[in-house]
Amino acid sequence: MIKKESSNVTRKRRHARVRKNMSGTAEKPRLNVFRSNTQIFAQLINDATGTTLASSSSIELKIKTGGNVEGAAAVGTDIAKKAKDLKIKSVVFDRGGYLYHGRVAALAEAARKGGLEF
Repeated sequence: MIKKESSNVTRKRRHARVRKNMSGTAEKPRLNVFRSNTQIFAQLINDATGTTLASSSSIELKIKTGGNVEGAAAVGTDIAKKAKDLKIKSVVFDRGGYLYHGRVAALAEAARKGGLEF
């Protein structure tokens, strides 16, 4: 009997394949997205030094239903505001191996509306 891989294992494989060609710098950090069933998280990462410049999550914003499109949009708006405070205008979007659809797309569009370019 063939054992099926979990969806998280295949997501991590897709993420590694994308990440080998993507890197964030201090001027243009990587906007990383992680989504769980109930929450969504976003980080601005400088890969040159391995540091997180800013982060936002549905938990931090105390969104009761962080696992939906509205919660993701709120996190996108918040991370864009934090990036603006750090004088960051342009980022590299890292969808984390997820499809650019639903919550991931909502976070990205809200970050764009907040002033980030990618």
